[in-house]
Amino acid sequence: MAADAPYILVLYYSRTGQTAEMASQIARGVSRVTGMDARIRTVPSVSPDTEATLPGVPDQGAPYVSKADLANCAGLAIGSPTRFGNMAAPLKYFLDSTGDLWLNGALAGKPAGAFTSTGSLHGGQESTLLTMMMPLLHHGMVLCGVPYSESALNETASGGTPYGPSHWAGTGEQQAVTDHEKTICQTFGERLARLAVKLGD
Repeated sequence: MAADAPYILVLYYSRTGQTAEMASQIARGVSRVTGMDARIRTVPSVSPDTEATLPGVPDQGAPYVSKADLANCAGLAIGSPTRFGNMAAPLKYFLDSTGDLWLNGALAGKPAGAFTSTGSLHGGQESTLLTMMMPLLHHGMVLCGVPYSESALNETASGGTPYGPSHWAGTGEQQAVTDHEKTICQTFGERLARLAVKLGD
């Protein structure tokens, strides 16, 4: 990735790896679009222990996001496991710190969307995606989903919604992201990147 190339920020929080895998699949979709890169970033966990600290660089996986990563992106995909029909606290904590970007309109007019993974099949996939869109709307971003022209939306027996990619991980042994779910993630990434190119012209 060239240092000055436009990029889609694929920002996620993941506990067991499924949301991280979805982020990787979305980045694959972004890479199909000439002139647009994917930048995968994560957020650190939050702790009720006010003395708890984490290293500045994660031991594994994507680097932690900076506000500059967000401010300078051409488009944004945010991902989180479901937490009672909403995003997980670590991602919300980061988004809550972006008031300065809201004040100066840094993200206004850029495309954005959401993706999620949930333990139970009807455990809040759609409500999580919809509530994750609220801060994107406040930032003036242009929402992107997945159209039904993507046949995997009609064929999937697990995750996948028009509001954004989703994955059904199960409540016992974690289920892998399915082929249909991967296809939906890649379609979403490609669509987001194409919108970013058009909106950036």
